[in-house]
Amino acid sequence: MAEQINPYDVLGVSKDASDAEIKKAYRKLSKKYHPDLNHEPGAEQKFKEVNEAYEILSDPQKKAQYDQFGSTGQGFSGAGNGYGDFGGFSGFGGQGGFEDIFGSFFGGGASRGNAQNAPRQGRDLQYEMHLTFEEAIFGKKTEIEYTREAACKTCNGTGAKPGTSPVTCSKCHGSGYIQVERQTPLGRMMTQQECDVCHGTGKEIKEKCPTCHGSGRINEKHAVEVTVPAGVEDGNQMRLQGQGEAGYNGGPYGDLFIIFDVAPSKIYKREGSNIYFDQPISFVQATLGAEILVKTVHGDVKLNIPAGTQTGTKFRLKGKGVPKLRGSGNGDEMVTVRIQTPKKLNKKQKEALKMFAQASGEKVNEGFFDKLKEKF
Repeated sequence: MAEQINPYDVLGVSKDASDAEIKKAYRKLSKKYHPDLNHEPGAEQKFKEVNEAYEILSDPQKKAQYDQFGSTGQGFSGAGNGYGDFGGFSGFGGQGGFEDIFGSFFGGGASRGNAQNAPRQGRDLQYEMHLTFEEAIFGKKTEIEYTREAACKTCNGTGAKPGTSPVTCSKCHGSGYIQVERQTPLGRMMTQQECDVCHGTGKEIKEKCPTCHGSGRINEKHAVEVTVPAGVEDGNQMRLQGQGEAGYNGGPYGDLFIIFDVAPSKIYKREGSNIYFDQPISFVQATLGAEILVKTVHGDVKLNIPAGTQTGTKFRLKGKGVPKLRGSGNGDEMVTVRIQTPKKLNKKQKEALKMFAQASGEKVNEGFFDKLKEKF
């Protein structure tokens, strides 16, 4: 029995991979296997596996649960068929399993014909949404537009001209498959192959719809309103159910995966729900203490600088960070003060500093300020 696939294997990363490495691997693979770009067999399944793998590894709680128990408790399912589902030899050979191999020699395959006619969900789509730093923090409502395959409105997806309906295929009599005699290693035997008239659907369209020309599907521009939750991060994804492409044989629409691309800030650094900010202060403010205004994403707030504060000292502004995406409340803003040495001083400022140096018993010259700059 093959080893059970896990999210680390799917993304090709190690268990000690950083968040950045996981995100990089996800973006690379999601583009590689995106159904709109990759039409090879199995690409759509792989795309879904990649999305669900990232959904686990990008969530600290799910990741920790998987690392400890080998499961998230919700099933790591790829495209709805759990990796832990080994019933019926359904994964044998990457096709229809032992039953299909047996049927190709001895005339089976009715189950495949039935599956071809059964309702199937449409393909999932991916949309990359670009956000500013502030939009990711506070969220927003917006409308997006993209092209997708939808059910033809003229024929309601049947492919038949209005007023007519598909009929049972005259060649396969609705099974979707026909009997063909073949030469095999065991001699001449009757096998099954897809019907060349109905292409496995079991239905024949005598008069095709003038809009979709018998396919039952059309390309359309589709708009949907998206509510971006406050606190999303770069690389996070959101699933919009039923906003993908039209299903087959009356099946449901696929889903739309929105991938968030967040622009960095010029002044802030963000890690999760916390924000980091460097605050410049003067030598005098650091020495004597002061009350200053500090920038936060929620507006300016007052911060008390104690006398004797050294450069690199950190202060915490509670609740002034990012709304927690999975929880309540906000993170914090961590403020690091940086003492700035003045490059130019007027005469009074120079005299005052010289007097300070004399009172401290320090000898200074015109190069004092350069030394002061190096010190701080």
